[in-house]
Order: sequence, then C-alpha cells, then structure tokens
Amino acid sequence: MSGQPARSWDALQAAAGLPRLDARALLEHVSARPREWLVAHGDEPADARVAERFDALAARRRAGEPLAYLTGYREFFGRRFAVDRHVLVPRPETEGLVEAALSRLPARAAAALRVLDLGTGSGVIAITLALARPDLQLSATDASASALACAQVNAARLSAPPIDWHQGDWWAALPAQTPRFDMVVSNPPYLADSDPHLDDPALRHEPAGALACGPQGLEAIEQIVATVCAHLLPGGWLLLEHGCEQGSAVRDRLLQAGLSEVATLPDLQGLDRISLGRRPVHA
Repeated sequence: MSGQPARSWDALQAAAGLPRLDARALLEHVSARPREWLVAHGDEPADARVAERFDALAARRRAGEPLAYLTGYREFFGRRFAVDRHVLVPRPETEGLVEAALSRLPARAAAALRVLDLGTGSGVIAITLALARPDLQLSATDASASALACAQVNAARLSAPPIDWHQGDWWAALPAQTPRFDMVVSNPPYLADSDPHLDDPALRHEPAGALACGPQGLEAIEQIVATVCAHLLPGGWLLLEHGCEQGSAVRDRLLQAGLSEVATLPDLQGLDRISLGRRPVHA
C-alpha cells in the first residue's frame, strides 16, 4: 500500500467484489464505524491499515467463508451471538424451533420446568429460551469442548440465567441420575454424508460434524429419538429441526419411539422443518 493514494470508504466497498450488504458489513466491522457514519463520510480517505484488513477479509468472503466467521457474530432473535469456526452459523429456521418450543411451554408450573438443548453449538437455542423464560431450568450439551466454550461466552455476554453445560455425545453427556425433562429441543446434523450441499463454499468452512450424519442424514436424529422417552417426563415434548425432505421419516421415528401428538411444522418458506412429539401422560 505504501506510495499509493489513500482510497475512500466508498471506493473500498465498490472494489470489494461482494454484494453490497456483505461489503458494508465488513466495512463496519473493520472500521468500528456505524453504517450512518460510513454513508456520511464515504468520500473521505480510509486509514491504510483498515483498508488492508478490509481487503483481506473481502478476499476470504469471496472464497466462500461465512460472513459471520469474518465479523465474529450473527444475529439471532434480535441478539448478537459470537460465532467461530467451531460452531454452525445460526440460521433463521432455528428461530422457528425456539418459537415452537416457547409456545408449548406452560406459562406457569408448580416447579421449575426442566428443558434440555442437545447439541447446543453456539448456545443460541438454550440462551434464547433462558432469556425468554428465566423461570426455566436449562441444560445444554455438545460433543465439542470448543463449541461449549463459545456457548458459555455467549451466555456470559448476554447475561443469561444459569445454564447447566455438559460435554458429550447426545444423551451420554448427561450425568448419571439426571432427572427427566419437560422438554428436549435439538438442531442436530441432518445432511446426508454425500449431500451435494456440502460442496457449497460456505458450508465447507463450517464444522462437518455439525452438518452431516450418516448416509441419509438421520443417524443423529435416530440416536436422539430411540431413547427419548427415558429422558422425558410424561407429557414432555421433543422438538427437532431437520431437512426439508425428512419430515415423513422423522415423524415415523417419533411414532415408533412411542410419542403422541406427532406433527411437522413448516419454516417461513413453507417447507418441512420441525417435527415434534409428546410423551403420553399415562405412558
């Protein structure tokens, strides 16, 4: 950069080779300036070091790296969650899972309702539930210590009520003699190992173990569902996010496990996205 004329903020954005919103988000990030300031001062020269950092991040974005990994955060339910390469980037579809869970929790209970988030990742589900319902007793698990560390950072930054964090593979993460739960929610990996979506440049940057699971993408879901009734109180709910073509298969497994009130809910595009079932009260 030495000897070259300073480029303006507008020139940096225009030459980035990125969609306008992506370029603007990266510019806000590297400059630590709000959007309004960048618009008002767009023709002014940018600091050379900031410009170099912007160029480097823009190149990574052009190569497919998720914007959230470059800025270090993603919005979820109107809150800013830290994310890194050890966790999936939160998707809008998962907000629907949280909404479905909240709508099935009774407003009042004689004792604190126990809710479990299996495979918490960055913690967006457990933390959002805890902030929406501070009266809940939340637990969350993940096989990755790095993912749990990210989730705990988010919980602290957002001043979430206490959450019990456990490392391990699905139900095996829970300590022995753990009481049963009133609700279990999970966004497990559900892509097939050979799914062509895994060739997407963005997905190649996300943790493969949190995306794909088995030849049909159902292995994690089957592990969760197989013994769910041993972990649910009578009347307790299980809610699972899954692929848009897996609704029928997931419902079949929920019924085989002995759950009732089995149904599949659509996402905002009308596609199958969340399947749920309830342990019968008298089972």
